[in-house]
Amino acid sequence: MYRPKNTQERVLHRLKIARGHLDKVISMVEKDEYCIDVLHQMHAVETGLKETGNLVLENHLKTCAANAIKRGKGEEAVKEVMSVFKTKI
Repeated sequence: MYRPKNTQERVLHRLKIARGHLDKVISMVEKDEYCIDVLHQMHAVETGLKETGNLVLENHLKTCAANAIKRGKGEEAVKEVMSVFKTKI
């Protein structure tokens, strides 16, 4: 079984899994498969991306943000993180 060693490997591994799920969704839509089955696959993509985003955020907080706080730039670090969550798509 593949066990990613560091954060970058873990993120890449999870993104590749999500890409595989997304490829499956596209294929299912092209084949006009049952809507509920498509929705299940779409949910898997969304969940995978959300979990991967959480991993990236955790790593950022433990490394970049923590270093910024140590350098006295904590306010800027917090604003930067919050701007990601306030962005409207």
